[in-house]
Amino acid sequence: MVSFAQQRCGTTAYVQSVANLNSNTPTASNTYSRDTVNNEIITVPVVVHVLYNQSYQNISQAQILSQLKSLNDDFRRMNADAANTPTAFRNEAADVRIMFCLAQLDPRGRTTNGIIRKQTNKSYFTLNDAVKFSAAGGDDAWDSKKYLNIWVCPIQGSALGYSSIPGSTPDRDGVVIAYDAFGTTGLLRPSYNKGRTATHEVAHWLGLKHIWGDQTCGDDGVGDTPQQESYNSQCVAFPSLSSCSPDARGDMFMNFMDYTPDACMNIFTHGQKVKMRSLFSINGARNSFMSSFVCDSTMGGGESAPSPSPAPSTDTTVIESTTSTATRIIDAVQVYPNPVQNQFTIKSIDAYTLTGKDIVVYNATGKKILQLKANSELITIQSSMWNPGIYFIQIGEGSGRMNKKMIKH
Repeated sequence: MVSFAQQRCGTTAYVQSVANLNSNTPTASNTYSRDTVNNEIITVPVVVHVLYNQSYQNISQAQILSQLKSLNDDFRRMNADAANTPTAFRNEAADVRIMFCLAQLDPRGRTTNGIIRKQTNKSYFTLNDAVKFSAAGGDDAWDSKKYLNIWVCPIQGSALGYSSIPGSTPDRDGVVIAYDAFGTTGLLRPSYNKGRTATHEVAHWLGLKHIWGDQTCGDDGVGDTPQQESYNSQCVAFPSLSSCSPDARGDMFMNFMDYTPDACMNIFTHGQKVKMRSLFSINGARNSFMSSFVCDSTMGGGESAPSPSPAPSTDTTVIESTTSTATRIIDAVQVYPNPVQNQFTIKSIDAYTLTGKDIVVYNATGKKILQLKANSELITIQSSMWNPGIYFIQIGEGSGRMNKKMIKH
């Protein structure tokens, strides 16, 4: 029983092993002052560190992008198998309204597609966090207040992945996934080929516990996930009752926080949604992500052809699609004043050409409220009739597209 539990997820064992290292305090500080807006779409920038010993472990860009799509589908309840949620549980099913994208700026302000590749002399990694440190054969984390770090690597033993929890030390904060359980395409384990290992582990990173509370008939701290005796390791028929089932519906074995194979998972609940989103609130451990500007609105990297795999060489690091200069296209346009009341201006600076670019404005829930084509290098837009809140301004298209955040008072 215990050995199979480790096969699905190593987070519980990992958290116990590093308990003395965790700060148990939020990673946010008073520097980050923006609160969430009710039901806004929260975007989390991701950097993927690919650590490989053998060439087949150096997963393709297509595999990485397939994982980003799976994460977004699962957290937005856009997954095709959402229809498989039993009718008895559909009222509990939630669109979490959190999305993930590959970072477009690295910590030094250089453009990137958010993928780092590094050949290592380590045959495999364990739950001891060596994968998170260059000195130990892994790769150092990017600023964990701005990026969700995901390390993809060969893992020893039966664990498919593990995650830090909110309040962990910054240099260890992130998610580790086995290379053959990451994404929906490529060389993947048959039962774990829909990207749900990452969905499960990222939810741990966002504060969720296993649905059975890691003890017999335990409590996961979420009111609308029914109590169950233990984990489910196989796809089972609905209903599946256990000794502590509160009603005839039995276990929510299709929940992303159980241990069922990928094909059986399809739901986060409203209670889980509230718990995860609360971390982004003004005093939450992930609030700093509300002020992160390192991510484009796309999933990143999808506009360009995959970069070739680096030639084998010991301890070689490659940051994909990173330019040779420190130019930040995100600074090529100014939006002011910000915060705004009645009107704001979009102005090109330096050699950037704004004329002819499409400008699209979305509100915090992702609804398009304005679209126009710039006819000069300085555009003034009236906002007096807009509701107070957060707005996202998308300027241009393709690899030259940039996003700006704006607050309306």
